Amino acid sequence: MLAACALLVLALGCYAVLCAVKPFAPCRKCAGTGQIERFRKVRTCPRCRGRKLRLRLGRRAHNAWRRTYDDGIH
Repeated sequence: MLAACALLVLALGCYAVLCAVKPFAPCRKCAGTGQIERFRKVRTCPRCRGRKLRLRLGRRAHNAWRRTYDDGIH
């Protein structure tokens, strides 16, 4: 049980470092190309809007927490 908790804390810590160092990841829908093929036509990916990157979930949560914290202080 203790080993599983330690492994979970280690994994969350590694993910937090990854979100801080590299906040953007390739888009999952277009695999980082910025384009998708639909009905034999190539068009801009609607999820990333052709930017090829998406904000990681952990970074999105961190940004929301910071906005809430800053709004509470001021």
